[in-house]
Amino acid sequence: MAIEIKVPTLGESVTEATVAQWYKKEGDTVAVDEALCALETDKVTVEVNASSAGVLGKIVAPEGTAVPVGAVLCLIEAGAAAAGAPSKAAAPSVEPKSAASAPAAAPAPAPTPAAPANLAASGPAARKLVAEHNLDPSKIPATGKDGRITKADVTSFLSSGPAAPVPAAAKPAAPSGPRPRADREERVRMTRLRKTIATRLKEAQNTAAMLTTFNEVDMTAVMGLRDRLKDDFEKRHGMRLGFMSFFVKACVAALKELPAVNAEIDGEDLVYKNYYDIGVAVGTPAGLVVPVLRDADQLGFAAVEKGIAELGRKARDGKLSIAELSGGTFTISNGGVYGSLMSTPILNPPQSGVLGMHKIQQRPMVVGGEVKVRPMMYVALTYDHRVIDGREAVTFLVRVKECIEDPERLLLEV
Repeated sequence: MAIEIKVPTLGESVTEATVAQWYKKEGDTVAVDEALCALETDKVTVEVNASSAGVLGKIVAPEGTAVPVGAVLCLIEAGAAAAGAPSKAAAPSVEPKSAASAPAAAPAPAPTPAAPANLAASGPAARKLVAEHNLDPSKIPATGKDGRITKADVTSFLSSGPAAPVPAAAKPAAPSGPRPRADREERVRMTRLRKTIATRLKEAQNTAAMLTTFNEVDMTAVMGLRDRLKDDFEKRHGMRLGFMSFFVKACVAALKELPAVNAEIDGEDLVYKNYYDIGVAVGTPAGLVVPVLRDADQLGFAAVEKGIAELGRKARDGKLSIAELSGGTFTISNGGVYGSLMSTPILNPPQSGVLGMHKIQQRPMVVGGEVKVRPMMYVALTYDHRVIDGREAVTFLVRVKECIEDPERLLLEV
């Protein structure tokens, strides 16, 4: 009985996927819950498993095919593995006949004269040998049908002695100058994720009134606090203390003070979010994804660090779910991990704000009337000017700066 394997429900607003890879081919034996193929959506990659054991029959949707939810991917012949070829014990045995009972061998037929050699109709193996050894095909005795030269004919001819080679045709001179650029290019089809990233980012540029404001943060206090407490933090919570938890908590404090930065446009309405689901941009081999840390305002520093670490691991392994990539209210992007000193991050629609973190660099700063070397970071807020006024955007970034430069504010919520 053939069982249909269909495209599963892929999550809210996801109606189509692309067959990225088949792990099995037609005729392979499959077990229950064994992965058959990978589907790539505009957000995640999802594996489809076998619902029954058997043999993979027809693959209905080859790699690269766009398939809607509910479409048939392949057929599994349930129980076909058990009903396959008979086992050795069940196979009928054929006993060799004795010499007395065996019929007398027929006399060998008289050799027939070989037909004229026909290299063009010969097999590729024979033609390859003739070309490699630069042989004259007219001198090779052909035993194949209609004068075709077999590989054995060429091998026998070579072993019988030296052959007169066919004069090699003069090779055309190599063209002078550089090779065409097309010979040095590689064309690769865009993945669905990459196409979606391109579409959404361009849509953000075309739709939102994006503007970016900058500031710089003195990281001395946070780095000192981290150096003093990182060992105790790791012993207590089993993970290292990074900078992202400070920025997440600082952004939540600023969002509470300036709710427009946590809002979005829906038609002709402004929707103000009274919860704080912070997206954290993660670079993966497949492209940029933004998993969401839910209710970040209710999490302590350890829970924030643990959540970010878990989302990052799942993103790199391609194990994020649709729910973990949906519904963020604000995004943080850390280009500093790649060495970026300054950039203008692009909004993640329909959100109205994104914070860009950058590389920490020692710079001379005037502190108390004296020039001192301090670890400084440029921060950038890109915002949708349709929702957020310049005053609110600047105030938001200043608030984040104050929380990072004086982290006790985060503990006392002042």
